[in-house]
Amino acid sequence: MEHERESHDSAREHGALARLMGKRVVTIGGGTGPFAILNSLKRYPCSISAIVSMADSGGSSRRLMDEFGVLPLGDLRQALVALSRNGRLWRDVFTFRFPQGALGVEKAKGKASGNGKPRVQTTVQEQPPGVGGHNLGNLIISALQGLNEGNLLHAIEDAEALLDTAGKVWPVTLSRVTLCAELKSGDDICGETNIDTRGYRANGALSPIERVYLEGDAIPCEQAIRAIERADVLVIGPGDLYTSILPNLLVEGVAAAIRASEAEKIYICNLMTKHGETDGYKASDFVREIHRYLGGPVDRVILHDGSFPAHLVEAYAAQEQFPVQPDVVAVRAMVAEVIVEKLLLVHRDSLIRHDAPRLMGAIFAPPTLGV
Repeated sequence: MEHERESHDSAREHGALARLMGKRVVTIGGGTGPFAILNSLKRYPCSISAIVSMADSGGSSRRLMDEFGVLPLGDLRQALVALSRNGRLWRDVFTFRFPQGALGVEKAKGKASGNGKPRVQTTVQEQPPGVGGHNLGNLIISALQGLNEGNLLHAIEDAEALLDTAGKVWPVTLSRVTLCAELKSGDDICGETNIDTRGYRANGALSPIERVYLEGDAIPCEQAIRAIERADVLVIGPGDLYTSILPNLLVEGVAAAIRASEAEKIYICNLMTKHGETDGYKASDFVREIHRYLGGPVDRVILHDGSFPAHLVEAYAAQEQFPVQPDVVAVRAMVAEVIVEKLLLVHRDSLIRHDAPRLMGAIFAPPTLGV
């Protein structure tokens, strides 16, 4: 059985290689989700563009934003590292994080919502001065931006040269925006980090997210739009639905460009739900939200077959995270093509991740295999 699986995987990978030859592949996401895809794509003879969210509002990115007025750099850095061909040393340099210094002071932060609704009061951690807690890659990109008189695109180009990246990385917008979530309770939460972490800060039932929106003029990056328009394949996800993927579709003109593109549009569904964001979501719920913000359907959806080691399900359940149920019939009623595969990889004996080679085979499989 294992030999048959290996033979199947090998055939799928060779098929992916043939289908990718000379194609323009664009990934859309943020956070750690697209890392494995980009890291795998760089081995194939294709043109790669990674479009990343610019809604990050925490950690090292937040401190650099507050101190120097730069845009968030974390998702840009992760995409650059994933595409790097310049050896492990440079990748390690860009991912190194300085040890945390003395504890900062929690400071209340919040203001009245512009639409008159109550806004959830949040706290931010004020960090002591210095490099403690900073990511070195963020500091390098920030320095490159300074050397380029504040031009972020030129800084990214220089970072691509340092890392010898196998493709291009584009911010979805060069505007400073704030991601907000309107809850079914009527409250609003603003700040990507506040939305992303509210499930970690509270146990039990939380008011579901009704919608997400951006505060600020989200003007699209012209190069990102051009990459979408010229793409042969558009890969959306995987990643946190409301904080990593949908913020890209909220930027003016991005969803329209995706709809108008002649590229094959592929969505990779998450393996697990996330407390505070997608509690109780089945695969069809993820797809429905993608279609809602995109304004139209994708062409292909990639689903894990639902099999998980029992001990890991129990461990994740303790964090109120659960396997996404592959309700295939419901998804097939929404999408022309659905591929269901065993895509699970257990990382470091305790972390659930997508198996990158199998995922690549599923993404670029011939259309008839997934129907």
